[in-house]
Amino acid sequence: MRIEKFEDLDCWQQARVLVRLIYSGMGHCKDFGFKDQIQRAAVSVMSNIAEGFERGSNRDFINFLTISRASLSEVKSLNYVALDVGYFDPKNFQLVDSHCSRLTNLLNGFIRFLRTKQKPPIA
Repeated sequence: MRIEKFEDLDCWQQARVLVRLIYSGMGHCKDFGFKDQIQRAAVSVMSNIAEGFERGSNRDFINFLTISRASLSEVKSLNYVALDVGYFDPKNFQLVDSHCSRLTNLLNGFIRFLRTKQKPPIA
């Protein structure tokens, strides 16, 4: 399948799923500071993939994917906080954790792929 827009990217689609998981899991949370932080981090994952795609160069795209991966690590870390303080039950924690791991693998693979595409050919 040809990738023509950022919505075609599997990593963006999976980041969108992560946003839905976070928003639905935090609906009851009254800790608005924490809720805002984990939601913003999740949205950052998705948004940086989209922004990087539109930059027009693999180098810029890799940079934005790296930022996306860092935001994903923030979500993963905050997921532990959510579990430890009782905002997430173990089932929600595991769902978010496994989705973060899958998305990390997708981003790492995509970054590796793009790095091979930006190297000049060997003469």
